[in-house]
Amino acid sequence: MVVIRRATSPAEVMAAAHLFDGPVRPEWAQRFLNEPTHHLLIAALDGVPVGMVTGMELTHPDKGTELFLYELAVDPAHRRRGVGRELVEALGRLARERGCHGMWVAVDPDNLPARAAYAAAGIAEEGPATMMTRELRDPAARESGGEADTGDPHPEGDRPTAGADGDPAPDRRPTG
Repeated sequence: MVVIRRATSPAEVMAAAHLFDGPVRPEWAQRFLNEPTHHLLIAALDGVPVGMVTGMELTHPDKGTELFLYELAVDPAHRRRGVGRELVEALGRLARERGCHGMWVAVDPDNLPARAAYAAAGIAEEGPATMMTRELRDPAARESGGEADTGDPHPEGDRPTAGADGDPAPDRRPTG
């Protein structure tokens, strides 16, 4: 039986590091966990992490608070068993408990496994969207491989993500 719990320590995040796109840094994990509006749920089977989902509450003056589902990943050996759906549903319950009026995720149109997992969890598609980005690091820092003081875990500006099926997508920005 899969057990889903909210991560509360960098050690828990490090134990699930194989589910993330890149190396997990304990200091970034701690920074994420310190934010009361950031949520990281880990699904474990017999104590071993097999899936994770992250989300962040966003509040806007004219929209109230909604939850942005940032990333979902399931270990390849545990896919197609409902783990992704269970994680998304658990995150939705947490968002509702915290007073969020909705939850959203951006998904690449060709990421069919992610779209299927989100649909199974009750998330409706609204149509295509375009993501635009801007590099914020100083050009010298980019050249030297250094990073800005933003705590960005992907200092090169490349934010790979795994779809709902957990397959890495190194050429994509966060899309859930």
